[in-house]
Amino acid sequence: MKKVITYGTYDLFHEGHYKLLQRAKALGDYLIVGVTTEHFDEARGKVNVVDSIMDRIENVRKTGFADEIIVEDHDGQKIEDIQRYGVDIFTVGSDWIGTFDYLKQFCEVVYLERTPDISSTLERKNKFKIVNVGIVGTGRIVPRFISEAKYVSGINIACTYNPQNQSAQAFSNRHDIPNYSGEYEEFLEQVDAVYIASPNETHYDYARKALANGKHVLCEKPAAFTKREAQGLYQYAMDNGLVLMEAVKTAYCPGFSQLINMVQSGKIGKVCDVEACFTRLANDNSRERTDAAYGGAFLEFGSYTLLPVIKLLGTDYKDIHFDTIYDENGVDLYTKVYLSYDNAMALSKNGVAVKSEGQLVVAGTKGYVLAPSPWWLTRRFEVHFEDSSKVEVYEPVFQGDGFRYEISDFVSKINGIDKNGYKLTAEEAIAMAEVTEAYMKQKKR
Repeated sequence: MKKVITYGTYDLFHEGHYKLLQRAKALGDYLIVGVTTEHFDEARGKVNVVDSIMDRIENVRKTGFADEIIVEDHDGQKIEDIQRYGVDIFTVGSDWIGTFDYLKQFCEVVYLERTPDISSTLERKNKFKIVNVGIVGTGRIVPRFISEAKYVSGINIACTYNPQNQSAQAFSNRHDIPNYSGEYEEFLEQVDAVYIASPNETHYDYARKALANGKHVLCEKPAAFTKREAQGLYQYAMDNGLVLMEAVKTAYCPGFSQLINMVQSGKIGKVCDVEACFTRLANDNSRERTDAAYGGAFLEFGSYTLLPVIKLLGTDYKDIHFDTIYDENGVDLYTKVYLSYDNAMALSKNGVAVKSEGQLVVAGTKGYVLAPSPWWLTRRFEVHFEDSSKVEVYEPVFQGDGFRYEISDFVSKINGIDKNGYKLTAEEAIAMAEVTEAYMKQKKR
């Protein structure tokens, strides 16, 4: 008897799950299905799981394909199960190609072709749906988005758009995305929501057109170059029941939320100063170093360094000043942004050709918070007090590179689970657009 084993979360059970189990069953005579626990999903970075484990097990059982259902709850269990049950074939979907090759020393490993269109479902709670997302742009950040989206329940990457049709086709083939288009209107017809990762100067138009066509939008920063444009986007989204999120991924990381909440609790007293730095030595031929109009340090990193300032000191700053070092082509290599408030001040430092200590420091009347580089991923931060021997260290959970948290929030908002948007409010995003507008005006001068 040939035994086959497969594993999965099986959340919001849909036709793709059904067909994958059907194909797995066809590989042998006896199918064992491992269903992951909520705790294990969280530990391995799977976020936004909706159904309970009992519901997920029952949905697998009702397919009739599983001869035995087990629970997966720890790392290393796959090897244990393969040996314990005398498994001949381990199988999972093709989107995990290569990940489980280490199991080939124990049994045959088969990667099954995924179902390209999972919009129709076998069983799904009416309250939730699979969100078919289209990707605008095929640049270097997009593969990371695709990789992290695998850890979020309820999302299907359905289509790729690039005005160069051949580029869209090549990218879709490379990343196993079922559809592609070089026509934006045609692309929008195939999706429920869009992730915009195109060049900076195109963000606003793509977002505006997507919203006008009834699509939810997750847009890389900056979504708009002026306060008026940002206000228009957020107002249209609110008036039409659509989700608009700016993809400043730090805002959605659990560690950053913990840091902000801890400061706002009053532990370090009244906040008087916020200093945030994000620098990188970009390649000389990169977009950041060659595009004088829409590249450079501030547009690349300003949204990150302004985020803790706006979150902690608010949107009502009194004055703003920029100091910038430009290269001979007009690209800003290093920009400092000074903001003053009533009884508080802030400094945002951004660089693409100048390297500095990438830390976040929040100074208060009772102590200060230090988040070392890379603070924008917020894996660790410390609280210091006048007594230097008293230091509180926080090491929050952080998985992947942060994308999965913003993707999870995006899907949750679309499904009505999280309507508050407190992690990055419309008012905060509009305030950052206002700073961007001030920077662009100075740059023109």
